[in-house]
Amino acid sequence: MTELLTREDAPGAIEVHDPASGELVGRVTSATEQEVAKAVRAARAAFAEWRRTPAAERAEALKAAAAELRDRADELAEMNTRETGKVPGDARGGVLAGAGTLEQYAELGPAHRGRSLQGGWDATDLMVPEPRGVVVALTPWNDPVAVACGLLGAALATGNVVVHKPSERCPHVGRMLTGLLARHLPSDVLQCLDGDGSVGAWLAECDDVDVIAHVGSTATGRSVAVAAARTGAKVLLENGGNDALIVDAGVDPRWAASQAALGAFANAGQICVSVERIYVHREVAGEFLDALVAEAGKRPHEVPMGPLVDERQRDHVHGHVTDALEQGAELLAGGVPPDGPGARYPATVLSGCTPSMRVMSEETFGPVAPVRVVDDFDQALAEAADDRYGLTATVLTESMSHAQRAWRELPVGTVKVNNVFGGAPAGAAHPRKASGEGFGYGPELLDEMTVTKVVHIGPAGG
Repeated sequence: MTELLTREDAPGAIEVHDPASGELVGRVTSATEQEVAKAVRAARAAFAEWRRTPAAERAEALKAAAAELRDRADELAEMNTRETGKVPGDARGGVLAGAGTLEQYAELGPAHRGRSLQGGWDATDLMVPEPRGVVVALTPWNDPVAVACGLLGAALATGNVVVHKPSERCPHVGRMLTGLLARHLPSDVLQCLDGDGSVGAWLAECDDVDVIAHVGSTATGRSVAVAAARTGAKVLLENGGNDALIVDAGVDPRWAASQAALGAFANAGQICVSVERIYVHREVAGEFLDALVAEAGKRPHEVPMGPLVDERQRDHVHGHVTDALEQGAELLAGGVPPDGPGARYPATVLSGCTPSMRVMSEETFGPVAPVRVVDDFDQALAEAADDRYGLTATVLTESMSHAQRAWRELPVGTVKVNNVFGGAPAGAAHPRKASGEGFGYGPELLDEMTVTKVVHIGPAGG
């Protein structure tokens, strides 16, 4: 995810390489501190007009941008694959999901309403939502179009202006997306800045920024929060996760293994809500592990799986695997980086894992399925809950009482029962603990992007 914010005063060219082949995709020039300040000033100047633009007109602009995004889905998906290694079908799906999100906020924006209050008969009392002002959006590389469209769409629909800094790992995708949207908006309402962590730091520390929305690592999110504490900006954070999967007694072990493989290996394990650690009941552990190894063996030949985003991420993932093996874990599949260019890493299954291993206690963010065998559901639930993150968790069980206990007791924003991915549209949750704060998606994001004003209008001369 996005890099730790640093203040190294060394802006310059950033090279992006294809993680599948190692070939150079392109170079971008990192913004200077002066360019950051200039962009924020320009956004502030554009805010006065954009906030007065009728909500229906703002919605039409987002709908037009969404239509163009659909028309150019293949173009953006191809660049996404080249920069991040996302498999083409998933990359295109992410673009279409982004277009759908823009359309959603185009519909919700004009319907975002305040309240009338019951005051005196001769008075009018209202609670009115107003845009906050200048929003900085710091977006990640693992699903760059879909995630960015959520933050940008909600901010723009409610009358805010935005300075967008995409991850330095996919700057061309970020600039293409921002430019596409900006063509349908007045000048400077939406701007894009290229750069590494230093650019993000300058934006976060700017006194004239009202909201900082960040999706990325916990370390970066906490740097953002520290900066915002000095300026007073509102912070929205969706940060790291160490999402647990519990496999209860009585479930079909082959079905459970297919769910675990989907959660751990999709997008090479580089999804914010990927399965990061697995607790399996001893009763089904043997068959489950055999089936999970078979699932790993299908990738990437039978089931597509792309590379990791770059060699630095591959080194991080392999470091977690190596640490587990040194502490006594058993390697059942994968675990050996292939020779040749690029940043591929095999689907990996580890057994005999313990809580002290980094692969169980930290976010690996790679195609690794670490498995810990437990004696009963109580142990699984207790160990799954004992974690500094609080993003999501999944429970596979035939027991309704266990399902009820799980969603009640797991201290995370989202609990999924019998499905590692999926859910009804428009759901929104608060991440917990080191995983962030605030609603980062769904209709509730419109509330986060606005501030409420109370208005009392009394009779003249009264």
